[in-house]
Amino acid sequence: MPCCQCLGIEREFDRRVAAKDLKRYRRKGPINTTRLLVEALRAEGVEGLTLLDIGGGVGVVHHELLAAGVREVVHVDAAPEYIEAARGEAERRGHGARVHFRRGDFVEIAPDLSAAGVVTLDRVICCYGDMPALVGASAAKAERLYGVVYPRDGVPMKALIPMANLVFRLRRRTFRVFLHASAAVDAEIRAQGLRRRSTRYTPLWQVVVYGR
Repeated sequence: MPCCQCLGIEREFDRRVAAKDLKRYRRKGPINTTRLLVEALRAEGVEGLTLLDIGGGVGVVHHELLAAGVREVVHVDAAPEYIEAARGEAERRGHGARVHFRRGDFVEIAPDLSAAGVVTLDRVICCYGDMPALVGASAAKAERLYGVVYPRDGVPMKALIPMANLVFRLRRRTFRVFLHASAAVDAEIRAQGLRRRSTRYTPLWQVVVYGR
């Protein structure tokens, strides 16, 4: 991720956005695609495993999976306000001691991170320009399960993503979103020895779980 994209993430996902996301989660639970990801991982069995939650936002995935039996979590995010919101929510839920936070570009800090039983990227691949670096490095950390939510590369997203980036440019924001080919994402994951276990679709997103 170029430095400008990291800065873009910090500015786009600021305190206001983090507070809004956390409020929504507390009131309504996970959004649909996150719920599908959590359900698919729980169906595979996560009890006693560790979790590496990349681009974890306010921590929805790991809050839910800790409740499902995950033992310990490392939460990585480039947005400091998301980390603070996730930390506060972890403390409120009583599992603050089981979550460890790392701020930064995952690809850059990956050599310093341990492998985990479960690795998740919930709507993260679409925020990263260098998909092979992100997916390759993260999939290599998955000892058992690897769960991702990313855009379907059909006509709707091919129209929506350029429109979104035009809005960012007009607003003079450096943040951008990316549409990576599903076949290319799948190939990078499979290159790390993982095989697809389940796939669920919404009109715009795909929720895929791989395993060893």
